[in-house]
Amino acid sequence: MSPDPTSTDRRAALVTGGARRIGAAIVRRLHAAGYDIALHHQASMDEARALADELNALRTGSVITLAADLRVFDRIPEVVAQAVGHFGRLDALVNNASAYYATPFGQVTPAEWDDLAAINARAPFFLAQSAAPHLVHRHGAIVNMIDAYAEQPRAGISAHAASKAALAGATRALAVELAPKVRVNGVAPGAILWPENGIDADISSTLIARTPLARAGSAEEVAEAVRWLLQDATYMTGEILRLDGGRNALG
Repeated sequence: MSPDPTSTDRRAALVTGGARRIGAAIVRRLHAAGYDIALHHQASMDEARALADELNALRTGSVITLAADLRVFDRIPEVVAQAVGHFGRLDALVNNASAYYATPFGQVTPAEWDDLAAINARAPFFLAQSAAPHLVHRHGAIVNMIDAYAEQPRAGISAHAASKAALAGATRALAVELAPKVRVNGVAPGAILWPENGIDADISSTLIARTPLARAGSAEEVAEAVRWLLQDATYMTGEILRLDGGRNALG
């Protein structure tokens, strides 16, 4: 039996960047776990609507879509307000929206640095700040999507790695700020989905060679880790869960 859509016992989650790839897997997994979803996207309107239609066919009125460029600061509290205004509550925030592109050292521009920092570090921090009063009321949780490169960067993506390292630091700081009512953790995926514009074959083969489990992970494995941190990891906060197939163990 589907949960009563008017029940305040139903949990609601805001997932940023939830229309495609890992974000869509997270949305599907949390929806299957009983969450109502505020599905944020920036430009992927068709994918967001298709996913919302798919999930609303399973549970009527359980998913809404919210379009916003999180680089624009004023949109951040607006997105939270729309999610809470629709569902009347907020139990979880998943900061999945991310920017990734090469930034060869020596050629990095201030605009590229600011762009990556705005979406990868600033937006998650201020989304957490905007969502905090609602999460406190529901004893909720936050999961930030970080990156294995935050601890183990490679050449050519230094600005991206720095922005994700900032998010890792913010995750630990927010865990202290919001304790004991709200837990804040992160997931740091390794090789999961290759960039949409492709990746050099030598880089991908090197990454797999340095992964003890000898394969790339799946978006569904990441999504389950997010669900576990939100629902089951009740005595964990301020931690970064490495989901990298053991790559970090090699140093």
